[in-house]
Amino acid sequence: MAAVGSGGSNAAAGPGAVSAGSLEPGTASAAHRRLKYISLAVLVVQNASLILSIRYARTLPGDRFFATTAVVMAEVLKGLTCLLLLFAQKRGNVKHLALFLHEAVLVQYVDTLKLAVPSLIYTLQNNLQYVAISNLPAATFQVTYQLKILTTALFSVLMLNRSLSRLQWASLLLLFTGVAIVQAQQAGGGGPRPLDQNPGAGLAAVVASCLSSGFAGVYFEKILKGSSGSVWLRNLQLGLFGTALGLVGLWWAEGTAVARRGFFFGYTPAVWGVVLNQAFGGLLVAVVVKYADNILKGFATSLSIVLSTVASIRLFGFHVDPLFALGAGLVIGAVYLYSLPRGTAKAIASTSASASASTSGPCTHQQPPGQPPPPKLSSHRADLSTEPFLPKLLMAPVRLLMAPV
Repeated sequence: MAAVGSGGSNAAAGPGAVSAGSLEPGTASAAHRRLKYISLAVLVVQNASLILSIRYARTLPGDRFFATTAVVMAEVLKGLTCLLLLFAQKRGNVKHLALFLHEAVLVQYVDTLKLAVPSLIYTLQNNLQYVAISNLPAATFQVTYQLKILTTALFSVLMLNRSLSRLQWASLLLLFTGVAIVQAQQAGGGGPRPLDQNPGAGLAAVVASCLSSGFAGVYFEKILKGSSGSVWLRNLQLGLFGTALGLVGLWWAEGTAVARRGFFFGYTPAVWGVVLNQAFGGLLVAVVVKYADNILKGFATSLSIVLSTVASIRLFGFHVDPLFALGAGLVIGAVYLYSLPRGTAKAIASTSASASASTSGPCTHQQPPGQPPPPKLSSHRADLSTEPFLPKLLMAPVRLLMAPV
């Protein structure tokens, strides 16, 4: 929790932290802490609740809803929400909104078409998640799904030419080891298993989902570098493609059954909760993630794993044995280590090396000769009122949070 405190260094706070020197000391400290706690709570609740709600809805007795229809409904609601937010940004002027959408979606059709690939992959990923969670315990899925960190890192190296530190490579190896242990526990028959569940199919689905998530995320980042479009416009474009592609997937996979039983067959309040969580939870995270540094994201993921495990014990009778505890612990530690900023990782390595090599005199932390000084962390997030992606209707509570206490 060093990133949350106001007295931590910039290196500990991460690259996305608000610089204390850019605001009044009291204002920066209080507002920074509030935004961190809000971001942490939102990330933890959304990560854990989505997995648990899908698992709950898919294991209820009675008629089972069609997962493909839930994916389509989530895309429709997400697109409509983004449209309303853009409408609010245009101050309720329908003509301005229509001209803006015509220019952004139709005139600049090349940029719009670029989003077809990640939208296709995200739609596939959402359907795979239903398959995986329907066949794996929620806690097992939550742990295994952290393989997306590994796939994202590998695609970042291959597609964006990024380099990883030694600590990050070691954490990825630790992550893979932890997931392997959890899957070995699952294959060994950890606890009772419903007859209609296939752990092999669940594992294949979650691995495919992690691969698609990693590729789509990196591809999305690559094609949108330098783009000036807001996050709401991009999500609206993704929603348009996602709805169309979701309907194609629905027709291909379950078209006959949906035509016979109806689009909303098997829908219950729990199913609607899943749909709303998928539609609005992701958009909410898109807002708060701007104020969460890498350490906080990793901490939120770790808390989500713990919360999912505890809730699974209570709701689904999940049994935690020493093998699962060991694997989950390795994954949680790996997620935290991977999320450490490079400056912190280098400081840890430098401190360890200096402590082992020093035989006399105090240890001094000086910049090695011939190496450039570490880059200063950006403080562009300090002025939240200039955030280009936030609609004005969302800036009022943010300004309230930034007010002196």
